[in-house]
Amino acid sequence: MISKHSTVSGAHFAFTDRWGGVSAVPYEELNLGGAVGDDADAVRENRTLAATSLGVDPARVVWMNQVHGRDVAVVDGPWGAGAEIPSVDAVVTARRGLALAVLTADCTPVLLADPAAGVVAAAHAGRPGMVAGVVPAAVEAMVKLGAEPGRITARTGPAVCGRCYEVPGAMRDDVAAVEPAAYAETSWGTPAVDVTAGVHAQLERLGVRDREQSPVCTLESADHFSYRRDRTTGRLAGYVWLD
Repeated sequence: MISKHSTVSGAHFAFTDRWGGVSAVPYEELNLGGAVGDDADAVRENRTLAATSLGVDPARVVWMNQVHGRDVAVVDGPWGAGAEIPSVDAVVTARRGLALAVLTADCTPVLLADPAAGVVAAAHAGRPGMVAGVVPAAVEAMVKLGAEPGRITARTGPAVCGRCYEVPGAMRDDVAAVEPAAYAETSWGTPAVDVTAGVHAQLERLGVRDREQSPVCTLESADHFSYRRDRTTGRLAGYVWLD
């Protein structure tokens, strides 16, 4: 259920795999995405199971309506029952005990925390979002709340790797023109993009030095959802919060 959970100075970072939930094929088992065609009751139960396993109140988890952009929402509580969830690809909070969540199924989930400032962020960095600068935008929003890049801890979760993310040559060139570190080649010798490498290069330039990257490639791992591999599938989640 939770493939990785680490704590740094009271900041928690967690990433799920696909197991331990109640969803049926093709979303088996722990699908946490609410807009992929799965049964809504199953998704709600899965979100409750995942949060509870982390010791987090399911009602204190903030989700996003992700759209592959760079907009950021600063929040101090859950959206509330019946509230419209804004279309953003990063959320930031200075409220301790409030968990921020990001959904992925090949894109790079980015979790950020400055425990000294009491500020955390979660960002959804697919290829378009990485190019648009969603991660720098999230860091900028954190800094406005008192965070310092040199104190930020960054964790990126399971994502499709540069050896597997095949794209047309022209697309690779366009991405690399913005972020050279994302230039990649598949294991079979065709053009590719490495989104996670691009994210880490952006963080490095911003002064974020404490970084870790998951070794898991979602396309290669049967334990993780992959849109590129399966198309109709579930979504993983990354969670970040402060005690």
